[in-house]
Amino acid sequence: MGKTITKVIKVDNETKKLMNEFYKDMKRDKTPPYAVFQADTGDTIVTLYESGKAMFQGVSADIESSMWESIKKDKENIDYFIDTEKPKVKKDEELTIPTNISSVGSDEVGTGDYYGPIVVTASFVAKENIPFLTELGVKDSKKLSDEQILKIVPKIIKKIPYKTIMLSNKEYNDNYGTNMNMNKIKAILHNKALTEMVKDNNYDYIVVDQFEPEKSYYNHLSEIPNPLKGITFITKAEDKCFSVAVSSLISRYIFIKEMDKLGDKYGIFLPKGANYYVEDVGIKLVNKYGVKILHDIAKLNFSNTDRILKEVRK
Repeated sequence: MGKTITKVIKVDNETKKLMNEFYKDMKRDKTPPYAVFQADTGDTIVTLYESGKAMFQGVSADIESSMWESIKKDKENIDYFIDTEKPKVKKDEELTIPTNISSVGSDEVGTGDYYGPIVVTASFVAKENIPFLTELGVKDSKKLSDEQILKIVPKIIKKIPYKTIMLSNKEYNDNYGTNMNMNKIKAILHNKALTEMVKDNNYDYIVVDQFEPEKSYYNHLSEIPNPLKGITFITKAEDKCFSVAVSSLISRYIFIKEMDKLGDKYGIFLPKGANYYVEDVGIKLVNKYGVKILHDIAKLNFSNTDRILKEVRK
C-alpha cells in the first residue's frame, strides 16, 4: 500500500460543475458539512466544498488533484472534457456523433468495483448496423439490468466486430503503483483495444468515453510507441455514439460472467461496487482463505482493503 497524502486546491465555479459531473458515479451517500459531495475513486477520497476548496486524500491524491489543476491552467481542455452547456459554443451539438456514420468506440467496466477485473472493449459499428442496434434497444450498460445485458449482448457479438482487453485483479495489483494509477491503466487498455479495432475497418470517427482530459490521456501513453491518434473524446459518449454504447454493453457482459466465475470458484456471491457489502464479503473470504485471497480477486489499493484487514485483525 502506498503512502496516504493530502492535497488541497482551489477551483472556480465552472470546474466545480465539471467535478460534480465527473465524480457522479463515485459519490458517497453521506456528505461532510459544507461539502458539495465526497467521492471515493478507490485510491483517493475527493471532497469538494461549497467554498471551492477541493481536498484529495489518498495514495494518488497528487495525481488526481493535478488533473484539475491542469484544467484550471488550460481552459481549452474543458471543451473536450464535458458539455458545459454554453450557448456560444454549443459543445453538446458539436460532440454528438451523427447516427449516419460508422465509428470505432471504446468503454470500460470494473474500475469502480472492488472485486472483479477491469474490462475494456472497443467495437466497430458500421452505419448499416445502426438500425439493428436501435431495434435491440442498445444503450449504456448502466441503464440496463444484468438480465437485459445477458439477453442482448449474445445477439450483438454475432454481428458487431469487437476487441476486449481484460486485466485480472492479480495483474492489476502487480502493476498498480507510483507510476501506474487507475487512469494510466485505463488509457493503456483503451489504446490497445482501439488500435486492434481500427485495423481493416472503414470508420468515420474513433470515440472514447472520456475519463480525463485529452492531454492527460496522451501523457499516460508517453511510453507507448505510436499511440493511436485522431480520437474524439466525449463525456457520456455511450449516450451519443453507438460504438461506445455497444462497447459498454460487451464490457459489462464479460464483467458479469467473470464475476460469476469468481463467485463460483470461492463459493460466495461477490457484490459489485465498493461499498460496505464488499467489505462484509471480504472479511468472510480472508477468514476462510487468508489475506492472499484479496490479491487474486480484489483491487488492493481501494480503501476497502484497509477496513477489511482492520476488522479481521480485531
